[in-house]
Amino acid sequence: MPLRPADQLIHKAAWLYYTHGLRQDEVAQRLNLSRASVATYLRKARETGIVTISTSSQLYTDEALARRLEDAIGLDAVWIVPEDREALDPSTEMPVVAATVFQELARSGDRIAIAWGRTVYHIADVMAYADRQNVTVVQLCGNLGAPYNYRPDQCTTEIARRLNAEGINFYAPLVLSSERLAEELRAEPVILEQLKSIATCQLALYSVGGIEADSHLVRCGALSAAEMAEMGKAGATGVIAGQLIDAEGQLVDCDYNRRCISADLDSIRAIPKRLMVVEEANKFEPLVAAIKGRLVSHLVVTTSMAQRLLSRWEGAPA
Repeated sequence: MPLRPADQLIHKAAWLYYTHGLRQDEVAQRLNLSRASVATYLRKARETGIVTISTSSQLYTDEALARRLEDAIGLDAVWIVPEDREALDPSTEMPVVAATVFQELARSGDRIAIAWGRTVYHIADVMAYADRQNVTVVQLCGNLGAPYNYRPDQCTTEIARRLNAEGINFYAPLVLSSERLAEELRAEPVILEQLKSIATCQLALYSVGGIEADSHLVRCGALSAAEMAEMGKAGATGVIAGQLIDAEGQLVDCDYNRRCISADLDSIRAIPKRLMVVEEANKFEPLVAAIKGRLVSHLVVTTSMAQRLLSRWEGAPA
């Protein structure tokens, strides 16, 4: 099982100290810890064999890969779900790992932004009940008319219930019929306040969508398969909170995006902890786009996806 966030600090401290050669005070500053805590973590790293390369195991291999990926891309933290276990497959294990990571990143008093989709809903479905104090869970984008259990309002409500938190839903559609109507609705005081509040969140949980003919936006009726294909030709690479992004993680300048009721990307980037969870191999290019657009700070992926990302970044020109 990939390391829990609390245990991961041991591995990160050892990585910075032994691999990067940082002093203990520099490690403490990088991880926002006391020097005494760093010394304790380094002792535990030696005792558990994390820093002994000769005792390499699948656990060490995956965690070393996670640290290399953090270094290459500049992410705050990466968790890797192995794919070579007979007992569990990634589709079963991924939501459990992501739910554990999410709950350890969530703090009492936080405002938490939630997107939508099967990945997010499956995380909510396996999430343990926790009693966080004064937590507010807010919806990142407008709602969908499709009868799916992974609609934005469903995901937000369920995660709020699991955290014993207040849930705030958008009482507006994801996509409106005209740009003028969308602009007027965004100016409504209630909607305007909700959109502004996204930038004050401390944590976001989401995945990134693809632009295939069977993608969420097509299946829920926001776009037809033909329209999505045209968006792809116009440069669309992925979907963030219901909005189309290009290969650099920027909003595509199109009529569809201008008709969306969703948090603007700068507001999402302002959230300190942006946890993205991606399992499907066909989401590689959308994930690359999200990373390039600084829409990811914390990442949960499979081993093969992590290896592909590392190859992309290490092979890219400086």
